[in-house]
Amino acid sequence: MTTTEQTRTVLVTGSTSGIGAATARTLAAQGWRVIVTGRDTTRGDAVVTEINGLSQTGDGSDHSDTSNDPKAVFIPSDLAAEPDVLRDFAAAVTEAAGGQLDAIVHNAALCPAVDTVSLTDADLEATLAVNIRAPHVLTAALAPAMAERGSGAIVVIGSWMAHVGHPIVGLYSATKAAEIQLARSWAAEFGPRGVRVNTVSPGATRTPINASDGDVIAAMTAPTPAGRPGTPEEVADAVAWLLSGRAGYVHGAEIPVDGGITAARTA
Repeated sequence: MTTTEQTRTVLVTGSTSGIGAATARTLAAQGWRVIVTGRDTTRGDAVVTEINGLSQTGDGSDHSDTSNDPKAVFIPSDLAAEPDVLRDFAAAVTEAAGGQLDAIVHNAALCPAVDTVSLTDADLEATLAVNIRAPHVLTAALAPAMAERGSGAIVVIGSWMAHVGHPIVGLYSATKAAEIQLARSWAAEFGPRGVRVNTVSPGATRTPINASDGDVIAAMTAPTPAGRPGTPEEVADAVAWLLSGRAGYVHGAEIPVDGGITAARTA
């Protein structure tokens, strides 16, 4: 398959639910071919089936997709795996992309909601692996080919929690701060060779993983300028813009899609 503006291929990690799934759907609707990945094959297949079964038109209506090339494919992954396993995954992604991957969205993350004393060694290792090691290894494996071609884009999903102290997600916050800094460094490293790297940092966003914490999230966001939690689709829209040609002069930026939670309070 010849890669064109309409058939660019993007890898979205952690895209079987939540922000990752919303990003996969949004990008597919804008003409991207999406590689969906995660540990849960059932959820991954469901996202792929949804994307391939529907195409979004400009007027917002749904129609059956009659194209021969699927808009999405699923490749299972364990981002806590050792680096060599991650490099094998990167090779599989490149093959699924027809030899040319055009963009990466580093979305997958673990967030153990415990304090420092309660954090287990297993959660410590897994969170560091998924949130920092995996994006680093995958970028090292996939970005050079983009740089050689002189085009590509990478978006890191950060977090508003990287900018504030919180008693029960200290490790998660630290890993997100590290990932945001990696994105800045990658912008300096790969930007001169045509690969733009930026960050989108969501605020308190309603996703399936925090569905049981609705009251907490509502209270957290009430004094923000938006006055409500965000949605995965709002984050996905920012990611899609950064991957588009309209953001061609944006390098090393962090865009907060957080309802103002890191910038202002109304009370």
